[in-house]
Amino acid sequence: MKIERLSQDKIRIFLTFEDLSERGIQKEDMWKEIPKVHELFSEMMDQAYSELGFDATGTLAVEVFSLPAQGMVVIVTRSKGYHAEDDLDDDDDLYEVEVTLDQSEWVIFAFKDFEDVIGAAKKVVNHLPESNGGSLYAYKNHYFLQFDPKAFEEGPLKTIIAMLSEFGDSSAVTPAVLSEYGKTVMTEHAIQTLCEHF
Repeated sequence: MKIERLSQDKIRIFLTFEDLSERGIQKEDMWKEIPKVHELFSEMMDQAYSELGFDATGTLAVEVFSLPAQGMVVIVTRSKGYHAEDDLDDDDDLYEVEVTLDQSEWVIFAFKDFEDVIGAAKKVVNHLPESNGGSLYAYKNHYFLQFDPKAFEEGPLKTIIAMLSEFGDSSAVTPAVLSEYGKTVMTEHAIQTLCEHF
């Protein structure tokens, strides 16, 4: 479980499928009101407080995104205008949660340096359909390869994800963030272009 602060009132939590299975939770369970999911949420909020000082009292908006073959991203936003002192008279430290669920169709991997991107490209080039060579972005001192998994069959996609994992890490960054804040290096056929030139 990785937690990062996005702003004063917003955090992002990345859960791998291993994190879920260790707690006996299936991906589909995140959409259900069951005690295991409540326990996981409480654990996430405790960890967010201990690591980042993020106080999860008050009204929270929770967005859950499923990433194919990578895990889940949970974005927690505390309502604006909340102040810890508002709760001093309240013995009740329960929080109110509004949950939004979504599923990302994109496979995105982050690489620390360009050599890792080239290594990954050479490893997967023969397993990609011609129509899906991926896009390459630079963002926050990392390189990001982004693929649309709709062009893959289930088996080859798992193989490609396993190969990419040798060189980089699956990322919780969304395509919208990459296109808006990242620098576009190659918009399409990134894998084939990398292999032709390097």
